[in-house]
Amino acid sequence: MTASNPVRLRPEIAALPAYRQGRPAPADGFKLSSNENPFDPLPSVRQAVADSAAEINRYPDASAYALRARLAERYGVTADEVLIGAGSVALLAAFIQAAAATGDEVIYAWRSFEAYPGLVTVSGATSVQVPNRVDHGHQLDDMIAAITDRTRVILVCSPNNPTGVIVTADEFTSFMDRVPADRLVLLDEAYVEFVRDEASVDGRALTGRYPNLVILRTFSKAYGLAGLRVGYAIGPVEILDAARSTAIPLSVTAASTAGALASLEPAAEAELLDRVGVIAERRDRLRAALIADGWSVPAAQGNFVWLPTGAATDATADALWRAGVVARPFAGDGIRISVGEDASVQVVLDALADVERPQSL
Repeated sequence: MTASNPVRLRPEIAALPAYRQGRPAPADGFKLSSNENPFDPLPSVRQAVADSAAEINRYPDASAYALRARLAERYGVTADEVLIGAGSVALLAAFIQAAAATGDEVIYAWRSFEAYPGLVTVSGATSVQVPNRVDHGHQLDDMIAAITDRTRVILVCSPNNPTGVIVTADEFTSFMDRVPADRLVLLDEAYVEFVRDEASVDGRALTGRYPNLVILRTFSKAYGLAGLRVGYAIGPVEILDAARSTAIPLSVTAASTAGALASLEPAAEAELLDRVGVIAERRDRLRAALIADGWSVPAAQGNFVWLPTGAATDATADALWRAGVVARPFAGDGIRISVGEDASVQVVLDALADVERPQSL
């Protein structure tokens, strides 16, 4: 209940900041705030999505079986070990609600994906935020130390959004070997296709290895389907069935499934992954230029770079805005700049040329 409205809402929800996208880019500017893929959709994908419109009077296949079967073949699992959702964030919500409730705790690194706190609050559970290392990567030892009898879920994001730092395969294996088997671990790999560091954890190598591990990926970033909202999870059937029970039915549309299936066709996927390589090269070029210009930029393995601007975050974001660049500022912490069109790289560098640099990470 508020002074302006008598309806009784959950106070923790009423106090929760609503998710808001960054402001639109100015005319002839660059929107680098949402980690979107800057390339236009492939013609074959557009056609598959258009063809799906012929049956929009019908409900889609609620289980997205054709897509589950295709992904199951790729990962060497059964279709029942694959769950499709309206983006990986919808899957995160379903798993957290399946495992955690009032009185329970969910552990994750911070800063990490901005949706994590809200998803935990909505479930009724309590967030346990473990500060990142000085290099902006996960402090997995501290996350292990934070586990209590109330812990139900642990979130691991690699590469970490928004800082871009990976969890290595060795770090993750050591971590999983110490996590109690009755605690659910969600490995959020939304940006894994952009990784070029061979030491990084790769969920595909872990399928079936741990009974408490679920791997989450998305078609939004590398495959350029952000507007269709389709992601997937790989994990034990019993855990996925619990998430199926908490997920909103029929939230994955026929258009989403059609676009994802078309993107997995060999020729289409090869072209899409070539584009990923271009974005990764562009990212590395942007980071190298920023470092050469005096900025401290953590090791970037997603399709974005992180500027730890601290108290100067708002002023730095304003400087980018004046140059026609919309980035994603996190007040008091830093700015995430997505890797967009090639022309945006120099615009970003020029915009930041006269901005005061923080002295350290």
